[in-house]
Amino acid sequence: MEACLSPEQFNVTSYTATAVAIVTFEAFAGMWINAFIVSVICMTWIKRKTMNSNEKILLVLGCSRIWFLCISWVYCFLSLIYTNYLHVHPIFELVGSAQSFLNCSNLWVSACLCVFYCIKIANFRNSFFFYLKGKIDRIVPWLLLGSVLFSLVMGIIVYDTIDKAFCKNLNFTSQGRIWKASISTEEHFFPRYFIIGFGYAISFTAVILSAFLLLFSLWRHKRNMQTNSMKDLSMDAHIKAMKSILSFFIMYSINFICLILTLIYSMKNEHAMMLLLLMYVYAFPGVHSLILIFSNPKLENTLLRILPCRKLCMR
Repeated sequence: MEACLSPEQFNVTSYTATAVAIVTFEAFAGMWINAFIVSVICMTWIKRKTMNSNEKILLVLGCSRIWFLCISWVYCFLSLIYTNYLHVHPIFELVGSAQSFLNCSNLWVSACLCVFYCIKIANFRNSFFFYLKGKIDRIVPWLLLGSVLFSLVMGIIVYDTIDKAFCKNLNFTSQGRIWKASISTEEHFFPRYFIIGFGYAISFTAVILSAFLLLFSLWRHKRNMQTNSMKDLSMDAHIKAMKSILSFFIMYSINFICLILTLIYSMKNEHAMMLLLLMYVYAFPGVHSLILIFSNPKLENTLLRILPCRKLCMR
């Protein structure tokens, strides 16, 4: 992720080849899944000339994940195969800041989606909650704008930190300006890691509160329907929603832990463990987007209509 791999040139071993193959599969599968979401929403937008709040969040989330997976694949490929090309000024700063910006956008827009579902679906008898429920459609654009601006600030901080840290450790060669390997990670990058970790923690807190409130509301509604013997399609929909939210909460929690551990292991220069953690981080955008597809009837029906056509073409 935002961490710096060793600038020494790696030999292409079976371990590196396997890692590149796994990351490549995760990145391209995730990009295809999110491109499907973006294309369906864009076609719906063109037909209706308008988008609801849920579609706006999914559109921004899909676009940010496509670019995040693309930049992450480039970063991983260069850091494992062509390390010297990655550490030529200013490629390293640009890739690192772009990856930080897109990853923060991914996390914060995901948190916005969870908050939106909580306010829209949950049912609490509270005046402030009723106010939010009535104003949520107007709040969503501001939430998305705030997420993008905060992510942009994080990207700028990362670029500035890397540039200041490495410009003091330059080695001029015939190939250009190449970073030296001897860089004090703790001195230059600890403030940056703290800020990034703080941003992760805020988005994770928003997801925890939203998921807990929504699950509690759905569980209470499900219990009331069972008490009144009202087993209908509404109850099945609530159970499906609870499973979807719970799966997202578990995935987001694991992703948060992996991101924090990635920051810790990067300071200790334990690149093998860091790479294993990043494999899950790169898988999260694709898997979560797949869950979103099967949780959305329109996206699910469109996907099911496409898949049989592909099977016939393969025959």
